[in-house]
Amino acid sequence: MAKIKAAVLPGTSPQPTSYDVAKLAGVSQSAVSRCFRPGGSISPEMRKRIQKAATQIGYHPNAFASGLITKRSNLVALLISNLTNLYYPQVLAELTQRLDAQGIRVLLFALQAESDVGKALDQVWRYRVDGAIVAAKLSPVQLRAFKAHGVPIVLYNRFGEGEAVPSVCCDSVGGERLLVERLIASGHRRFAIVSGPADSFVSQERVEGARAALERHGIAPTIVAGQFDHESGAKAARLLFTGADQPDAIICANDLMAIGAMDAARHELGFNVPGQLSIVGFDGVGPAAWPSYRLTTIRQPVRRMTEAAVTMLIERIANPGLPAEIRSFSGALIEGGSARI
Repeated sequence: MAKIKAAVLPGTSPQPTSYDVAKLAGVSQSAVSRCFRPGGSISPEMRKRIQKAATQIGYHPNAFASGLITKRSNLVALLISNLTNLYYPQVLAELTQRLDAQGIRVLLFALQAESDVGKALDQVWRYRVDGAIVAAKLSPVQLRAFKAHGVPIVLYNRFGEGEAVPSVCCDSVGGERLLVERLIASGHRRFAIVSGPADSFVSQERVEGARAALERHGIAPTIVAGQFDHESGAKAARLLFTGADQPDAIICANDLMAIGAMDAARHELGFNVPGQLSIVGFDGVGPAAWPSYRLTTIRQPVRRMTEAAVTMLIERIANPGLPAEIRSFSGALIEGGSARI
């Protein structure tokens, strides 16, 4: 049978391979593979020679081919919801940078709502990801699906409901309790809470934390639904001051809603903040510290939390049998200028 030779289009040339680099550098092909593999063992002199040869012929390692050899894709799925929340882009940037430093690329699944996670998982299983970091609420069935597919998972800012799952969390309940205690100690007695989306685990935890802390003092707060965005915070403030039972303190489940409530209270409703009305948030996003707002809030330790999440995931990619653990971080109270505390 005649041997068929692959055709090369006119004006083009085959992509250089690791074998071409090895031949030019005078080394083995395995040395070239080690040179371009994160953590590969190779002498500085040989690395320099190989990189020079690769640059000379325009060689770039093929990530998919490397994955066939190492049995890893060097891809991690990141499922994150509500990117309009100013806190999440910061988390996304930190996670991406930390994974990139490990030679791992992020496959991002941005959810419009946490309840959309099921549709995203249908897509996740189509990729041979090495692991996943999930900042969305998962059901016990969905959590077990990760184990069935052999994909290690770390939950970010939430817990595995009914399942033992590695998790990294900020102590939202403790943070809300601290805000409530400081506000009550400063004489506030009429409270309102602005929640986030109904399907948000983070919102549920913060609202329940604030409500429980208030109920211990015999205070039943008014609760208004928001969407974690500026407009819903402003809308909540307008609604709270249409009736007779008006609050002297508003606790918002995130900073962006608190900023919206401040804008409406000051510029539409004519309140002096914090002279007549105290408003607090949660997250510690950049705009909260702007001179126009100086929001009183709980700042989450994003860098420490993302470092922990990436470390835990990489450990479990290397050793899937590691037991589940929960790492909880306390937020820092930022005493801004939006509340009398």
